[in-house]
Amino acid sequence: MNLKEHQAWLTDFYKTRGWYQYPTFIHLNFMTEEVGELSRAIRAIEIGRDHPGEAKKTPAELEDNLEEELADVLDQVLMISSKYDIDPETLLQRSQNKLTKRFQK
Repeated sequence: MNLKEHQAWLTDFYKTRGWYQYPTFIHLNFMTEEVGELSRAIRAIEIGRDHPGEAKKTPAELEDNLEEELADVLDQVLMISSKYDIDPETLLQRSQNKLTKRFQK
């Protein structure tokens, strides 16, 4: 599955659940929440959690959680771009063009 296919699937999924109609600002809040969870996942890998209420996770569990949180952030980027009718492939090209223009001589 590519990004465009996943964006279409995700949009349909959100519409079925009644989540798509939320304003884009709400989706941005969802993304902010997911970025916080991603931050927590990275912290757990880099410096540990040292939280008495949490069981210590194995390296495989930490990596699995990192992948899950990265996917959640990506999904919210795809939802916001869908709300503005932006093809996700365009985002990839925009990123490459910007960095190439800025840093290549």
